[in-house]
Amino acid sequence: MILERLSHWASRTPQRPFVVTAERTYSYAEIHSLSLRCAGILRKRGIRKGDHVALISGNSAAFLVAWFGINAVGAVAVCLNDQLMGDSIDYLVAQSDSILIMADQEWLSSRLGDLREGRVELPFIVIDDDAFLGELAALPEREVAAIAPHDICTILYTSGTTGRPKGVMCAHGGYAATGVQSARILELTAEDRIFVYLPLFHTNPQTYAVMSALTVGASLGLRRRFSATSFFEDAKALQATGCTFVGTVLAILAARYSESMRDHTMRFTIGGGTTAELARTIEDRFGFRVHELYGMTEVGGWVSGSTARDHKLGANGRVRPDMQVQIVDPDDNPLPIGERGEIVVRPGEPNRILLGYYNKPDELAKASRNFWFHTGDVGSFDSDGYLYFHGRTKELIRRGGEMVSPQELEGRLLKLHGIRDCAIVGVADPIMGEEIKAVVVTDVSFDLHDVRRRLADQVPSYMLPRFAERVAAIPRTQTEKILRRELQYIDKRVVDLTNNQNEKGRNLK
Repeated sequence: MILERLSHWASRTPQRPFVVTAERTYSYAEIHSLSLRCAGILRKRGIRKGDHVALISGNSAAFLVAWFGINAVGAVAVCLNDQLMGDSIDYLVAQSDSILIMADQEWLSSRLGDLREGRVELPFIVIDDDAFLGELAALPEREVAAIAPHDICTILYTSGTTGRPKGVMCAHGGYAATGVQSARILELTAEDRIFVYLPLFHTNPQTYAVMSALTVGASLGLRRRFSATSFFEDAKALQATGCTFVGTVLAILAARYSESMRDHTMRFTIGGGTTAELARTIEDRFGFRVHELYGMTEVGGWVSGSTARDHKLGANGRVRPDMQVQIVDPDDNPLPIGERGEIVVRPGEPNRILLGYYNKPDELAKASRNFWFHTGDVGSFDSDGYLYFHGRTKELIRRGGEMVSPQELEGRLLKLHGIRDCAIVGVADPIMGEEIKAVVVTDVSFDLHDVRRRLADQVPSYMLPRFAERVAAIPRTQTEKILRRELQYIDKRVVDLTNNQNEKGRNLK
């Protein structure tokens, strides 16, 4: 179904720009043709409908061509974080049952060796822009496989409270529907260009940007990664009219640019994780509208969002017409307006939310009581029908838009020589949303700064703790559950590991 939208615009407006990078512009017809040629390579490699292909790459035109090519075959794109390392990436490639890897040279050069056993023997295709796209141009196009709305399009991994990520199986129909709804609330037209700097393996740019652009024939402006320093220069160079965001990005921009910045063509930004104060600052200082959403990968990207005309700062907008949302108590009874409870979701139309967690049916059963998907998030409705997000009942830490499992990090800490017990908690941070604090019980000789140094080659940088504290014992309940709320403070007992000082350095106030 995604290919249907791409084919539509390739036929109707073949020369219209679709993907714009720093190096060149690709039309709808070019991306469509390259995607069908990519499908040919995949078929030659034995990939058939339903097969799983690991896609591991930074942002590029080649990433999109590979993604579309995988879909054209009817295969499933397993979109993986290209910053993961060690047994983390090895686990995901194995758990997803991927039989081929499509990756850029940067990942292959630095991370391929992290795969173990049979995974290291998997065939791979290098998908850098120049060589890969040049090779495709000389190949014939292939027909697109028959695809139904309920067919799996992608598997996207989200961190789980049990430590290991879960693979969310997303349907083609859900991608198409979220694209339609995103374009609706943005009042998107074919003249718009969406600035994409968040990683394309995330549901955020896939559904808010790529799918909304395909809905109306708009274009995408790609950058490899986010840069606060060059953000507005990049936006101007790309002639962007909007972008997607996570709350951390807006906080960083607000901190970086204290004066008005309106010498650009940006009119919107869409995402989640702001506050009313931050959204007001962004709108007043930079002149583009903040479209705050509530959602997650499991519910098709988002279920409520604000429009340009139906806009209340601090709220997550109204529920989209093809979804149902309730606020319930611990016994799943609906709560009245204004009361806080768990946000639960179910689709009003088919194929909107996850089809399940790959190879983890029990996880879906746990989250699907009484025919509602339980998000684990706290929310409320006001009398005007606006949804408000108040926090997470789950223990995941949201740092800079990335979800970090405390249990996964604790497991790694316990493997370090000198650490006898530990707990990982999130502490509030005005820029990152939350920062990571490691609380450890250690041998006397253990240097707290080793927490960060010795994890650096095991986990991506966003998972590295910023703070550490040494304690005599980790507080626990009688059933041995960590009492995390008792550890979520920053004071003189806590060391900032990003300061180049030893444990006796500057105390935190």
